[in-house]
Amino acid sequence: MNPTIENNFKYHKPQEGQPEKYERLREEAKELAYSIDALCPNSREKSLAMTKLEESIMWANAAIARN
Repeated sequence: MNPTIENNFKYHKPQEGQPEKYERLREEAKELAYSIDALCPNSREKSLAMTKLEESIMWANAAIARN
């Protein structure tokens, strides 16, 4: 049995303090998303920047949940 695989593929019930961390990350990412939207011309690169921002928040949330 691989403990990393077991941890990464199980449900992680939110612990005390975690929901607040998720919310803060979402709010800060949303601010950056609005900046990207306002400052960058519509393009493939802008779309990728938005996608990567969403991915970074998902991974940050996973870091909180898994550890």
